[in-house]
Amino acid sequence: MIKAIIFDFDGTLADTLPVCYYAFQAVFKEFDHIEVTSDEIKAMFGPSETGIIRENLMNSNHDEAIELYYEKYREKHRELVLENEEINNLLQLLKREGYQLGIVTGKASRSLFISLEYLNMNDVFDVIITGDDVNKPKPHPEGVKKALEQLNISNTEAIFLGDSDADILAGKQANVHTIGVQWLPNYQTLEFSVQPDQMFSSVAELIQALKMTA
Repeated sequence: MIKAIIFDFDGTLADTLPVCYYAFQAVFKEFDHIEVTSDEIKAMFGPSETGIIRENLMNSNHDEAIELYYEKYREKHRELVLENEEINNLLQLLKREGYQLGIVTGKASRSLFISLEYLNMNDVFDVIITGDDVNKPKPHPEGVKKALEQLNISNTEAIFLGDSDADILAGKQANVHTIGVQWLPNYQTLEFSVQPDQMFSSVAELIQALKMTA
């Protein structure tokens, strides 16, 4: 019986990829004087934003660069990340149905909480695991396993939804049911190299599937 639904964040629960690209592009332009494309940034994904900057920025002023990232992330958030009524309704429905809700994201906690604040999602989740909370980012299963542990449930009682290969691999390695989603305007993986247990292109499909397993 499914007790918990755990989500990735960027590209899964919120269309935040545009503001992530904007902030990273500002950092690389300011500190390395180079233009980076969204595809080049996407290829860096895995570690948290702070990890990405520390690993990829040539300029050694990493702390300053990280501060600029958060400044730019907050500055354009309201403009570039729109509230999604369908996602909000989904989360409220799942809570009413008694599911525990979680987030396992590679984002640093600082940027995640900026997004949760802007999107009015602050009090929705029972567990949140960010890139700051793990030693090994997705596709390693550490984050998913930590979420299961904190929710006090077994791997057979949860599903994990995400929009990238790393999400699906992390879920599979944690032995949870995986769902690949492509229901927001910007998502990370066009075609999954590892097949999720299920694929949904709309929120309605998830709701329908959960009704069938209830």
